[in-house]
Amino acid sequence: MEKKEKYINPFTDYGFKRLFGEELHKDLLIDFLNEVLNGKEKIKNLTYLKTSKLGSTYSARKAVFDLYCENEKGEKFIVEMQKAEQEFFKDRSIFYSTFPIREQAIKGKWNFELKSVYTIGILDFVFDDTKKNEEYFHWEVKLMDTKHKAVFFDKLTYIYLELPKFTKTIDQIETRFEKWLYILKNLPKLDRLPEKLKEKIFQKVFKIAEIAKFSQVQLMKYEDSLKEYRDIFSVMETQRKKGIKEGVEKGKMEERKKQYQEKIQLARLMISQKETITKIIKYTGLSKQQIVKLK
Repeated sequence: MEKKEKYINPFTDYGFKRLFGEELHKDLLIDFLNEVLNGKEKIKNLTYLKTSKLGSTYSARKAVFDLYCENEKGEKFIVEMQKAEQEFFKDRSIFYSTFPIREQAIKGKWNFELKSVYTIGILDFVFDDTKKNEEYFHWEVKLMDTKHKAVFFDKLTYIYLELPKFTKTIDQIETRFEKWLYILKNLPKLDRLPEKLKEKIFQKVFKIAEIAKFSQVQLMKYEDSLKEYRDIFSVMETQRKKGIKEGVEKGKMEERKKQYQEKIQLARLMISQKETITKIIKYTGLSKQQIVKLK
């Protein structure tokens, strides 16, 4: 019998917004973002903004963020939890960042001064072009001069957290940032609050994440969200297995082709040395018809 999870899965839409998207619990998001930013931009308060943004014209493409908020300095934060690998996720995150940039334009005279925009992607997959960097998972990207390797514009930041690369156990984690990553990755697998996480902020996380304390409406919403997550995972797993099978079949085909070419080369060598057809058949496994054709 399958063991039921005690705590929500943060990679479900409902689970993610339960932890980080509710006004009552926004201290969790503030604490998490401050850790993601390595203390560079201490956030004292956040205001949740509408997550749906439209382009400048009726036909312009629409952007829908998981979370969109603003701190006390007017800086904007887009937070995305991405469950499934998406071919153009980087492109999408760049596209999304244009909305909080453009909405800063004011009517009348304006000197084009912008507030900082941060786009944070919490990923349940690894980018294809970063797989060789097996341990590096916290990417922080800014506009940079390629020659001098210096930041050219520091008001636009893209942060990507590839959680599959984070493999530390509860005994190995040390920093508050690592504690957050451990919770996001392992929360549904746990059955209690680990001793190492017994801090006020994490105690609150476990309290609001406990499924048994949900109302009937909350439980239904979570179960719907969990089903969607599992459906996505199932499709991804099917595609992965299909890819492996196709790869194995292709490998076998290439090996057979290679072996056949080797037999042909050997047969041609034996023909050039005036060997008998019977002997060539014995050493190559080719048919008499194939050998005659080579002659």
